[in-house]
Amino acid sequence: MMSRLPLVALGGTFDNLHRGHEALLKGAFRLGDTVIVGVTSDDFVRRSGKTGIQQFNQRQGQVKAFLILHGLFCRTNLITLDDAFGPTTSDPEIKALVVTAGTADRAAEVNRIREGKGLPLLSIHIIPYVMAADGRPISSTRIRNKEVDAKGNLTGIHPSTQ
Repeated sequence: MMSRLPLVALGGTFDNLHRGHEALLKGAFRLGDTVIVGVTSDDFVRRSGKTGIQQFNQRQGQVKAFLILHGLFCRTNLITLDDAFGPTTSDPEIKALVVTAGTADRAAEVNRIREGKGLPLLSIHIIPYVMAADGRPISSTRIRNKEVDAKGNLTGIHPSTQ
């Protein structure tokens, strides 16, 4: 078995916690002994222009419940993110960043900032999307639109038919 890194990080909105989020979290804990899990604040969500998102306490609570259920919470540093980077651009102890393909550009930006500060670059680990029954990625947007449920099952309701 590959040895784990001492500290890795990931972050997100974690709206409507779903199988894709679960894969991201599990991937981070396979990689790191301790994982910083950042959940975006309600204020940051608003500033990002997102609407219809669950409140922070609900989103963070779903993440925490998942981590407890899977015996991972004891290895977690659960934080609130008020910006796009959290501690990843300043903490020299973080060794890796866990992302999806959709956030890989942000990870590259983190490393550009770290390089400018003389910090070691982070190893970037991309976790594949989890697909819904229709072969398209499960996403919080698709769940909000009632296209799929959190497990990726099709609901039979499509925005164009409502």
